[in-house]
Amino acid sequence: MFKHLFSTMNEVLEEIQKEYPNSDVEKKAELDEQLQVLKTMSDEFIEAWLLFEEKLGKFYGDVPISTQTLHKELMDLDLSGKQTDEFVRGQGYYKLYMYDQAIKEFAALIEKQPDFLLARVYLAMGHLRKGEFGEAYQHFKFLLPLTDNSQMKAISYNAMGCIQVQNQNMEKAFEYFQKAYHTDPSCMEPLINLDES
Repeated sequence: MFKHLFSTMNEVLEEIQKEYPNSDVEKKAELDEQLQVLKTMSDEFIEAWLLFEEKLGKFYGDVPISTQTLHKELMDLDLSGKQTDEFVRGQGYYKLYMYDQAIKEFAALIEKQPDFLLARVYLAMGHLRKGEFGEAYQHFKFLLPLTDNSQMKAISYNAMGCIQVQNQNMEKAFEYFQKAYHTDPSCMEPLINLDES
């Protein structure tokens, strides 16, 4: 159902892109109207999907990471490279809890852009959410010396603390939670719900 609809929307958009450069003023106005309709439809789908995702999250009990909140926090961290296909796809997969696919996209992206730290955070978070704690830990540890961003550091320390709790290493976990708090107190909402693991 959605596949067909989005396929049609893409076809219309491609047609507009072809026609637009060579159109006169009247035709451009007509194409602008069509673009506006597509944008409105897109916005409505996104809004409906977010509402659905929120209800689904409530049904399963709050998702360990408030995905939308984390998304907003992560999006504030770094501006470069956000519009690459890998990043947009990876983000979409991450939001849909499709962590294998998200990991694949972000891994491909950091291979091309090793200094794109936001993609590295998403990659690490994908491994964390899959329960691949060793892999996630290595990524977070790798990130720490590469950034001066306090929020990114705090997210990394917090995640590493959660991983240490999973490993029953409470002393080390407490040390990481303290570092996260001192780095950026606003990031101290636990990243994973430890009771569910």
